[in-house]
Amino acid sequence: MTSTIDLPMPPLPESVAGRSAIGVLDAIRERRSVRNFTARRLDKETIRTLLDAAVHAPTAVHEEPWQFAIVQNAEALRRISDRAKRLWLTELGQGTPAPRSTTTPPANVRSLADRLADPAFNIFYNAGTLVVIAGKPLGPFVAADCWLAAENLMLAAYALGLGTCCIGFALGALNAPETKAELEIPPASTVVAAIIVGEPAAAPLPVGRKLPEIVSWK
Repeated sequence: MTSTIDLPMPPLPESVAGRSAIGVLDAIRERRSVRNFTARRLDKETIRTLLDAAVHAPTAVHEEPWQFAIVQNAEALRRISDRAKRLWLTELGQGTPAPRSTTTPPANVRSLADRLADPAFNIFYNAGTLVVIAGKPLGPFVAADCWLAAENLMLAAYALGLGTCCIGFALGALNAPETKAELEIPPASTVVAAIIVGEPAAAPLPVGRKLPEIVSWK
């Protein structure tokens, strides 16, 4: 039986409250995806602060359709990672197009199939915390609402000196019935985003962005 955990949202942790506030535009421009984390686990107070930021996102007709599952158990994270790798290897074998990078020379990128077949490869990059955002079946804008919540969470994490990365590879495994049951995600809900959060082991390199492609300005 699925239960809902109501967590009171506290003020900022003491380790953060004294820091100079980072500007919103600075956070937007400076946040990067982190794929190398220390072993330090996030405490509950910090996670509640991130969730508080997430639920302050815009939401269509004030439905607030999001649900959250927090995974910090190392065995569970490894199990979900292995399940996701198996699913992707099966899909790649059936001809599903693989995600590709347009910024990294192909010669410098290992075969995706080779990476997924490597038992040592963890799609969560050994991060100690995974935040799963699922949406209740409440209309056509649920996915948009959940992604807005995800962006709030990632920007808040950056403001707290933490690193994040969206793990699209995890969605198939997280939406599998056995994983939903394990994480107590209601069967009718859909996992929309999977975000790892933790302390970066090293500062990620800056990545450039193209100028906005404006197709019309009337």
